[in-house]
Amino acid sequence: MSYDAIGISGTGMTLNQTWLDSISDNLANINDTTSPTNPAFQERFVQAQANPGMNGVSIGGVVYGSSAGQLVYSPGDPNADSQGYVKKTTIDMASQMTDLIEAQRAYQANSNAVNAAKDMYQSALQIGAK
Repeated sequence: MSYDAIGISGTGMTLNQTWLDSISDNLANINDTTSPTNPAFQERFVQAQANPGMNGVSIGGVVYGSSAGQLVYSPGDPNADSQGYVKKTTIDMASQMTDLIEAQRAYQANSNAVNAAKDMYQSALQIGAK
């Protein structure tokens, strides 16, 4: 059985990059407002899915959070209704920052695995050349 360490780690890096992109989008929209009659920005969650047979991981899907949001009194906001309320997303910045660190560390770990596999393959080629 052959294992493709670089390819497997690459699938992890792709997943983690998508996760980082999702977190970045969530953070970029954390202060968005809309009229109370419209849906709030929906937080995005990337789902991982194991590939069968030691073939890494893939993106199983993207799940969207609630669009219910929360009403906030902000009479100066251009999206405010006649009573001064707007709807904001319920994204939690602390959770997003924790996920950001986790996604970053996972990406780094996969990158380190790719580099270790390259070094190992290079060593094997040098042994075979002697």
